[in-house]
Amino acid sequence: MYEKSKGNINLEAYSEKGYQLFFKVRPIFKKIFRIKVEGLENIPERGGCIIASNHRSHLDPFVLNVISPRPILFMAKKELFEVPVLSWLITKAGAIPVNRNKRDINSLKKAIQLLKIGECVGIFPEGSRARPKTFKKAQSGVGLLVSRAEVPVIPVRIEGTDDVFPVGAKFIKFFKSPIVIKVGKPLFFSDNEDYGTISEKIMDHIKSL
Repeated sequence: MYEKSKGNINLEAYSEKGYQLFFKVRPIFKKIFRIKVEGLENIPERGGCIIASNHRSHLDPFVLNVISPRPILFMAKKELFEVPVLSWLITKAGAIPVNRNKRDINSLKKAIQLLKIGECVGIFPEGSRARPKTFKKAQSGVGLLVSRAEVPVIPVRIEGTDDVFPVGAKFIKFFKSPIVIKVGKPLFFSDNEDYGTISEKIMDHIKSL
């Protein structure tokens, strides 16, 4: 877990106690959402790593933290930090705001710093939510982060969140469908690989799970 500040990274808003409480009650959420997970042993319990998952629902970051052995700090679009209540929650969860309208160097630097001090950062290579049962093309910025961070990438495929809370839905459809999460073995990339190629390889591994 974080201390409130490591190096020059300001973590004042991050809630260690919040995560401790969440980890105690998350078995309840696992049952409510009927979450099944395969390959959980592939997520290292310590050391910097990137969780790279497909993305079809606002539930995805939540359910990944429900099954993870450690907190996953997600990169999230900055617009979410303007939504009342949600802004407070994701800030306490250690989310990293990203400006998707341009190459956001500051968010990239922060993510790399967190990875260097041994944290687990979550990313969605597609950049935004895909329609149900589909995938979108991976963004090259993901490859840039992976290349600079030099940490293992854990590919993850989520199925079912697009049935429970699809794009455009206003309410969660509890008990609509089980959520299945498959975690792949760690991937490693060299810093001289093309960013776009890295992103494509990660997305291909996610699809193959």
